[in-house]
Amino acid sequence: GGTTQAPWVASAAAGALLSAVLVAALVLRSKGRLPAETVARLAELQARIRPHFLFNSLNSAIALVREDPRRAEALLEDLSELFRHALVSKDESVTLAEEVQLARHYLAIEQVRFGERLRVEWAIDPRTGSAKVPALFLQPLVENAVKHGVEPSPTGADVKVSTQKRGSVVVIKVTNTVPSGQGRPGHGVAQDNVRDRLRLLHDVQAQFQTALIDGLYQVRMEVPA
Repeated sequence: GGTTQAPWVASAAAGALLSAVLVAALVLRSKGRLPAETVARLAELQARIRPHFLFNSLNSAIALVREDPRRAEALLEDLSELFRHALVSKDESVTLAEEVQLARHYLAIEQVRFGERLRVEWAIDPRTGSAKVPALFLQPLVENAVKHGVEPSPTGADVKVSTQKRGSVVVIKVTNTVPSGQGRPGHGVAQDNVRDRLRLLHDVQAQFQTALIDGLYQVRMEVPA
């Protein structure tokens, strides 16, 4: 009875968790703070950050260590910031400025991996930074843009993140080009999660819409300013 996992599945999961513990522990220890609940939360973290993303990031850093140590260090700093934010409770609200910074760290890591295939544009309205948003709501959306826009396309994709204050609301958009011939991307689970958490925080004042128009996939959100 019971289910068995293929050995490589178990070892991959264990390896990812071990790497996560190592990176987070080293970073937090070096900064003189290692909260007691860190290791416990790392297990939950696995559901938020894909293990193969972690492996790719660490492999990129290892590959860079000899040829470009400064860039390798920058990548590991971006990764450590990603972990630090991911260890925040999902129930907490944060500022949009913090979420934009986290998305910058994430895309900087992916930029090392994809190079010129990932073309990022930021259009951030400085007046939007203090808007309250759910923790870790933006990173899964830019991750989706990379997964469905950049990964399947040999020429890569354009990813744009924009924020704009319009009266009493803040409009947040994540847009990516879609490879030709590809239908509506299956962004489902992550988007449903973000939409639900926006509504939990802001109720009817939150809006969440998606559209695929002329080869551009866009997620458009509104929150109170």
